[in-house]
Amino acid sequence: MHTHTCGCDNDEEKATVCGYPISIFFIVVNEFCERFSYYGMRAVLVLYFKYFLRWDDDFATTIYHTFVALCYLTPILGAIVADSWLGKFKTIVYLSIVYAVGQVILAVSAIHDITDANKDGTPDNMSFHIALSMVGLILIALGTGGIKPCVAAFGGDQFQDHQEKQRSTFFSIFYLSINAGSLLSTVITPILRGQECGIHTKQKCYPLAFGVPAALMVVALIVFIVGSRMYNKTAPQGNIMVKVCKCIGFAVKNRFKHRAPQYPKRDHWMDWAEEKYDKLLIAQVKMVLKVLFLYIPLPMFWALFDQQGSRWTLQATTMDGDFIDLPSSHQTVNPILILILVPIVDSVLYPLISKCKLNFTPLRRMTVGMFLAALAFVAAALVQIQIDKTLPTFPSSTVGQAKFINMLNNPLPIKAGSNGFTLNAFKVRHSIQLTIKYTNTSLKNTEDTYHTTIQNGTRNTIYNLCIILSANFSTINLEDCFLTPCADFSFPRFLNGFASALNVTVGNQDFGLIVTNNMSDYVAVPQGDAQFKIRNNAQECVYSQKLGFGSSFTIIIPSTFAFGIQSVVDIRPNTIHMAWMIPQYFLITAGEVVFSVTGLEFSYSQAPSNMKSVLQAGWLLTVAVGNIIVLIVAEAATLSDQWAEYILFASLLVLVCIIFAVMAYFYTYIDPTKVEAQFAQNKPEEKKRKSLEMACKDSFKHDKEDRRSSDSSSDEEEAKQTKI
Repeated sequence: MHTHTCGCDNDEEKATVCGYPISIFFIVVNEFCERFSYYGMRAVLVLYFKYFLRWDDDFATTIYHTFVALCYLTPILGAIVADSWLGKFKTIVYLSIVYAVGQVILAVSAIHDITDANKDGTPDNMSFHIALSMVGLILIALGTGGIKPCVAAFGGDQFQDHQEKQRSTFFSIFYLSINAGSLLSTVITPILRGQECGIHTKQKCYPLAFGVPAALMVVALIVFIVGSRMYNKTAPQGNIMVKVCKCIGFAVKNRFKHRAPQYPKRDHWMDWAEEKYDKLLIAQVKMVLKVLFLYIPLPMFWALFDQQGSRWTLQATTMDGDFIDLPSSHQTVNPILILILVPIVDSVLYPLISKCKLNFTPLRRMTVGMFLAALAFVAAALVQIQIDKTLPTFPSSTVGQAKFINMLNNPLPIKAGSNGFTLNAFKVRHSIQLTIKYTNTSLKNTEDTYHTTIQNGTRNTIYNLCIILSANFSTINLEDCFLTPCADFSFPRFLNGFASALNVTVGNQDFGLIVTNNMSDYVAVPQGDAQFKIRNNAQECVYSQKLGFGSSFTIIIPSTFAFGIQSVVDIRPNTIHMAWMIPQYFLITAGEVVFSVTGLEFSYSQAPSNMKSVLQAGWLLTVAVGNIIVLIVAEAATLSDQWAEYILFASLLVLVCIIFAVMAYFYTYIDPTKVEAQFAQNKPEEKKRKSLEMACKDSFKHDKEDRRSSDSSSDEEEAKQTKI
């Protein structure tokens, strides 16, 4: 089977395989490599900010989300360039080059040896690395955003009008390639980062983690260019965006001028542009505005969907993840489910619904997808409620809490006001003196008092006091007794009650030299069975302990090893298993399949021939707006409980889902090609009518001149007659 190639420089026919143009296979491979490049780089980007550039968590998060937002705002620029000047093919090629250069620059910025003159493993000129990485990220945002609206639309251009079924399947395959690239990169890139590399000193290998995505982007560019001769390339239609904006502006201005009652109303407010603009352009603008109006509620879906990488990731840090080896592996659940659900939905579910004579239109599919996403957040809230029951109680901004560790070889009752063993809820708004009475049963029941003063306590200060009662009955007061849990590691620390300084190591981790009656910092140790080596100048022993996800321990080395090493739990290991997140991931992925894949197809099918990339950019713009909504709602809500925030987002999406369903009910599906064909047919008739009018005018003009000539001849003859 062969079909004619439209838009090419020759009249060759393009071959098909199973009814599909061969050219789309180059496009699908290109998209797979590009998505691998993008998601692979993004998987370790925050870690690069925090551990290489040494930014704090808040600033790293801000830059990360700014970058993601920029990636979804630049599609507008790419759509304008593609539809107005370069065309989709050249836009994809040129911006892919920019994209690849940006990836290479980012990989180079992660090479610490470039500015590490003293070879200590730390770059000497961090400003250089920051500047280089920012340039790379800006180029990446321009590249990935610029080609986003073009690639899907360019793939749709490869199909003829009679290949609607194949084009619909193409969008599903296209989406599969996106998630296949995302899945592999999310698994592979963190592994690459975990390797150690460097010329002078070994560090986490960010150059490799960024370099492999850069190489995949170069491969994507080469594959796309190889298929150049097979593509159906649609020429750009001129500066269509400017035309559309001017047309809309003139219609609004003209309608405002003629708002008086004596002016007759028109069927559509865009019809007020007929005095200046072509009716075909006005009809195309009407089609675009109808779809853009439907886009208004869509950002709320993305506001929930994109929280997989933020709120849900934070939720995972408070859960037991012993079935997952990689820190970010819970994020791979979504692309895995995509690869499973897309073929099932496309090949089984939709045909089954069709056989049941149910009219499951694209907009109804999208409505169902939004509802499923809301259910996913209800499931997340239920999981969060169970998690909250297992989490430690941290002090609020106006209270603190104290913990006592007794290193004596006998019981030691401690009284702190009326609160018994643990002192909690003491106010820190001002400087206070904390008095703790305890009874030393080994010293004839004498009662001693320990005093400490908390200086400059403020409303926003949290004090976590660890008070260590050592063997010689001296006391040690330490702050930061408790550590916020982290799912990827356990955090042990050592308290040295021995008579000499000790050194403690576990694997490659070193707790440093711990002097007598002092405590080490918390050290991140992977969960599992840990072997701690404790040694001084003369002795060495090994202490074994199983460490769970999210736990923190204080391991006490007593004054004599006869008492044995003891472990005090500061924060219990996470007990709610990560497997409980699978239902919420399943629901949101199912919602994504019926919402996002359908939305891509709907945007293409309802777009005029010269504005398809513009609508694709509008679709991607809803993703950027959705991320902004997350920040607005999260800041405005100020809910103390995370489960309540989940319910709030779910409720907002249900409300928006109802509004969208009403809007979809009144939407009338159109075939842009038929509408444009009707105007094309009307144009010859209008030209014929105009030519007839011109001919009539010319005939009338000639008749009038003949009559004038005849009248003039008659007058001359009459004058001659008179003379005679």
